[in-house]
Amino acid sequence: MPVASDATVLDELDTATAEADALPINELFCSLQGEGRLAGTPSVFVRTSGCNLRCWFCDSYHTSWEPTGDWYGIEEVLGAIEGYDADHVVLTGGEPLVHDASTDLLERLTDRGYHTTVETNGTIVPEAPIDLASVSPKLASSTPTADRDPKGDGEWADRHEDRRLDVGTLATLVERYDTQLKFVVTGPDDMDEIEGLLERIRTAADVPVPDDSVLLMPEGQRRDRLDETRPVVADLALEHGYRYTPRLHVTLWNDAPGT
Repeated sequence: MPVASDATVLDELDTATAEADALPINELFCSLQGEGRLAGTPSVFVRTSGCNLRCWFCDSYHTSWEPTGDWYGIEEVLGAIEGYDADHVVLTGGEPLVHDASTDLLERLTDRGYHTTVETNGTIVPEAPIDLASVSPKLASSTPTADRDPKGDGEWADRHEDRRLDVGTLATLVERYDTQLKFVVTGPDDMDEIEGLLERIRTAADVPVPDDSVLLMPEGQRRDRLDETRPVVADLALEHGYRYTPRLHVTLWNDAPGT
């Protein structure tokens, strides 16, 4: 299966554009989970192309800003997963839940006894079994303003800002699934928004949202950037009583594809 930029450039992928039993796959590989409370777990990563947001710091540029990949049927994807010796599958992107076929894949993985984690931006509620919803609400600091837009034109700024948060959807996700709320933190200025958003989610949700389900993760696609943000975010986690999550894959392999 393709790996990142080696694959075919795809047409606009904000929503699923193929038959219901196929997914646009950017990467499929086995590695260690690098983030969240399952960090260090051997996992098969299924990375789909296409996203409804455009974070300027996206660490999967070839799934969002320039989506690449190829369409594969669910049976092909399952066959590739079963070729690895791991019982944990991470469905990620991009935003995998924009594709209807993700539901079918998750159902069939559950039937086969796999533990599933879904990495999502928290703007879509799926109708699918998920063992761990790894929800990463996008903060204002993620918006690709003209000075931070990878393409330099700021074309996505308003659309991203309008779509990036839906408190009702976030509340439904924490009610329905075992959830970790994983915030990408660029610095101390993000904390007021995180605290305010957590208060809104806690008010809207019918279940508790404990502090130990809130994870602060340093922004950084490469080791040099992570070296700058890691100590800052670690101190913020200590100060506010939230969990810190590493980006283990960046520490181990920098920004290499397939890791």
